[in-house]
Amino acid sequence: MRRRRCEAGRDVGAGGRTACAHRDGPVSNVAGVDDNAPDLTAKVAAAWRDFTNALASALPRMPVGSDLALILDPTASGTGNAVYDVSLTVPAEGQVRADATSNATLPSAARLGRAAVGQLVALGWQPPGVLEGAGQRFGLHSDPVDPQELATVVARTMRDVFGAPHPAFLTYDYQPSGEGGSADLVLTPARPVAPADESEELSEDLTPPKSGALGEVVRTVVAAMEHTTVEHLAVDDTGEISLRAGSAMVFIKPTERPAIVDVYSPLLTDVGTNERLYHELSELTRRLPIGRLYYSESTIWASVPVYGRDFQPSHLMLAVQSMTRLADDLDDRLQKKFGGRRFFDAQTVQRVTEEDTPPMGMYL
Repeated sequence: MRRRRCEAGRDVGAGGRTACAHRDGPVSNVAGVDDNAPDLTAKVAAAWRDFTNALASALPRMPVGSDLALILDPTASGTGNAVYDVSLTVPAEGQVRADATSNATLPSAARLGRAAVGQLVALGWQPPGVLEGAGQRFGLHSDPVDPQELATVVARTMRDVFGAPHPAFLTYDYQPSGEGGSADLVLTPARPVAPADESEELSEDLTPPKSGALGEVVRTVVAAMEHTTVEHLAVDDTGEISLRAGSAMVFIKPTERPAIVDVYSPLLTDVGTNERLYHELSELTRRLPIGRLYYSESTIWASVPVYGRDFQPSHLMLAVQSMTRLADDLDDRLQKKFGGRRFFDAQTVQRVTEEDTPPMGMYL
């Protein structure tokens, strides 16, 4: 089959996906880009549904006296010493008490604006000082507990108010207490708080299973990379894994035919298309030692494929690390030229602005 070529007489793009600029305007669907392009909005929405359902399932299994803290990871979000979190406790059977970050615990530059405070109140949170035990934080009592409703409030608080772009940017710390409850909760795609001495290196002793489908092998390796279990991984119904690597959102998609593991990440979203964009992505792809950059559905993606035949765990780890480096190296550069937003910037905390004068009480 003849390869389609641009007017300039040169192939554009790499990895079987190309983008050409023609007289009628730029075309992004050469070699099936539109047919196979990931839908970022749908992926994020599905991840939040999974997280909400996991939390709703976990709440009834928390014994009296247990605590669960959900934290927007400041090392990934770049919020520094500003900690946005929701804590849930079970004081008695059938009851849950929740409290959430307020401005009293935030540095001035990270305080919530009027719109964010209004969202919290609209979701059902009571201002600090209203509910007993909430202290300087927003409070919420659920008695009797409606697990799905409470889980939805918590998820929307983390996503819409505190600015988590994806539940993979959440960590959780579960402290069981009492008798009859689960000693472990799985809230994928959020991640359990890592031990302080956890190593970021992949164990040299790890070898992939000698048999089994490629997807099973990849899940085993990714679980080891994340220092967790396969059950704690965020895997959708197609077998695709989503995880956070640094400040980047990374998706890992194994396919049997061809035997390929596609490791890909959104660098920028809400990007308008033009000829200059396709040319820039083509030139950058040509210079990359491995991988490719492409544009689809208003998003600039980076992709590093890993061969599934004679699969090597170290190759997958390097591909994930490459995604982090590409995000760090290219997102600012491409944003200056073509606009758009970094993945984490797609959801931002509504901070205090000059429009919030006269100032709200700090406790809010």
